[in-house]
Amino acid sequence: MSPRFRLLLTLCTGALLGFALSLASRVLADRASATAAAPASSASAASGLPPQDARLLAEVLQRVRESYVDPVDDHLLMRQAAHGMVEALDEHSALLEPDDYAQLQTATSGSYAGIGVEVEGVADGVRIMRCLPDSPALRAGVRVDDLIVRIDALEVSAANIDAATRELRGVPGSAVRLTVRRGRAAVPLVFDLQRSQVELPSVAAELIAPAIGYLRISEFTDATAGEVAAAMPRLRAGAGGHLRGLIIDLRNNPGGVLEAATAIADDFLDGGTIVSASGRLREARFRMDATPGDIAAGAPIVVLVNGGSASAAEILAAALRQNGRATLLGRRTYGKGTVQTVIPLANGRALKLTTSRYFTPSGASINGIGITPDVVLSGAEAPPAALDAENHAPTLAGRDPQVAVALAQLRGGRLAGGAPARGPHRS
Repeated sequence: MSPRFRLLLTLCTGALLGFALSLASRVLADRASATAAAPASSASAASGLPPQDARLLAEVLQRVRESYVDPVDDHLLMRQAAHGMVEALDEHSALLEPDDYAQLQTATSGSYAGIGVEVEGVADGVRIMRCLPDSPALRAGVRVDDLIVRIDALEVSAANIDAATRELRGVPGSAVRLTVRRGRAAVPLVFDLQRSQVELPSVAAELIAPAIGYLRISEFTDATAGEVAAAMPRLRAGAGGHLRGLIIDLRNNPGGVLEAATAIADDFLDGGTIVSASGRLREARFRMDATPGDIAAGAPIVVLVNGGSASAAEILAAALRQNGRATLLGRRTYGKGTVQTVIPLANGRALKLTTSRYFTPSGASINGIGITPDVVLSGAEAPPAALDAENHAPTLAGRDPQVAVALAQLRGGRLAGGAPARGPHRS
C-alpha cells in the first residue's frame, strides 16, 4: 500500500468522523430553525455523504448522548461507530486499537521482546504451554505446565491474561519476576528473568525417514521464507545430498504474510503462476509468477492440509498442486480467498481492510469453498503431533497418523516429480 494512499485514507476517515461530530452538535438547532439545514447540507455534500445519511448519523448520535441510561463520552461513541463501520464490511476487516496493532506487528515480524513463552489462561492462573528455544524462560528452568500465579506485583488469573501477557513483554534487558506453581509442590518457585529479543520460529524441519524430509509451517511471518530456505540445505545434507521426498505440513496454519507464501511457492516451482488478485486499487491488482529454480531438486512433495489451513496456506497449497508440483492430502481447507492490507492510522491505530480477492493459478476463487485435497482422509482428526514429544512413539509417523499416510504415499513411488491435480477440484 503506497504511503500516499495510507495518508489519504487516514485524512478521509478523520474528516468523516470530525464532520459527524460537528454535525451532531447542530442537530438540535437544526430542529429548532430551518436555517440550520443549509450548513448541514453543504457539509454533507462536501464530504460526499448523502444528506439523509448524514442526518441519520447525527440524529442517532444526539439521541444516544441525550437519552442513553448512562452518560457516554463522544470520543468513545465515535470510536465504536468507526469499529462498527469497518467490521460490518466483512469478517476479516477491522479497526485495530494500539494494543491490537502491536500484537499484529509482533505476530507478522517473527520476533518480540519478552521471556519467550506461550501461555493460556486457566482457572488458577496462566499455564505455560511452550517455552521457545533459547529463551530467557527456558534458560532459567521454567517448564511446560508450570502455572504462573504472579508477575512482579500482578496477581495472575485467567481473567487478566491480557494484562499478564503485557507484563511478560518489555524492553530487552529489563527484569521481571515470575512466581509459579509446579505440579503438587507446596511452595511456589520464583524465577528472576531478564527480557530479551525472542525469535518466534514458524518452521520446524527434520528427516522422518531415510532421505524423506518434513517441513511444518505453522504460520507465515516476515521470517518464514528465510526459515524454509535455511532448513532445506540441512535436510538435504542429512539425506546425503538429495531428498527422495518432502512433506510440507500446513495443517492449522491460519495464513499470515502473503509475500512469505508466494516466496516459498517460488522456491519449489520452476515456473507457472503462483497467485493473482483483483481489487479497486492499482496496488490490489497483481499476478505473481514463479522463477526458475527448485530448492527440492524435483523431489516429490506431499502437502498436508485441513480445515485450519487458510489464506496464505491455501495460496501455497494451490500453487504447488495446480502447477503439478505436489499432491494434497488431508481435509478440505478453510476457504479464505481475500487479502487484507494493514493501513496505519493516527494515535497508534491501524485499519485492517480487505483490498483484494485472490485467485489460484487456474483462475478460481476458493473463498467460502476451500480446496479439496487429492487424497481425502476421513475419521477423527487430532492436532499435528509435536516433533520433540517425550514418552510417545519414537517416530513422528508413529505419533501422527496423517504423517504416516503421507510417508506411505511418498514411499509408494506414485508421486515422482510431483503429481498433477487429478479430476475436478474445488480450488
